[in-house]
Amino acid sequence: MKTLEIKGSIRKDLGKKESRDLRKQEFVPCVMYGGEKNIHFSAHENQFKKLIYTPDVYMVKLELDGQVYEAVMQDIQFHPVTDYILHIDFVQVFHDKKVTVNLPVRLTGSSVGLLEGGKLRQRRRNLKVNGLIKDMPDLLDIDISDLGIGESMKIGDLNYDNLEILDPPRAMVVGVVSSRLIAKGLREALPEEVEEVAAEEVEEGAVPPTEEAPAAEEEESSKEGSSKEEFYKKG
Repeated sequence: MKTLEIKGSIRKDLGKKESRDLRKQEFVPCVMYGGEKNIHFSAHENQFKKLIYTPDVYMVKLELDGQVYEAVMQDIQFHPVTDYILHIDFVQVFHDKKVTVNLPVRLTGSSVGLLEGGKLRQRRRNLKVNGLIKDMPDLLDIDISDLGIGESMKIGDLNYDNLEILDPPRAMVVGVVSSRLIAKGLREALPEEVEEVAAEEVEEGAVPPTEEAPAAEEEESSKEGSSKEEFYKKG
């Protein structure tokens, strides 16, 4: 797992007023759980950009008042209007204790279904896994080479060494749907777990043109012609 260093200071004063004052100075209030006690600290918002605005997951080396801790980001809160970082939760990491992390998914291989004209529908881009930090990869690779049209891959189909996936086993991760399916035969054409995905595709597709459009154009043209004739008669 990639590593990122962040320097901060342990907070001596806690409370809403103190948190507001920190944010005005462009510092982010944080807390780290999982150790002997919870540690409240703050760091400048610029230090979190590489941690937050990326799909990558980092193990963070927190240097707080000369003491170094290893942690992973667990949760983050943004302002609902400005998207300003309000608060970040971390979990302290120990090399002999398991930790829960959300790892990004990477699809590999060329799906048979895609080569036949199907469309890919990825439902999950991250999976929640539990294990030792030394066993955590940067990405969870999923090979979709054998995935045909109408087929899907669920969490229960996945397996990674020394890692336990905590998401529901029946939840779909990725599926391939036909680009030519219509709503009438949808439920017969697809397995149950990808019906919802294909239904979304039909809803997103363009509505086929009707035969009324040319008639409407002719009517508009007729109106325009009659108005011109009236104009010339008046002249």
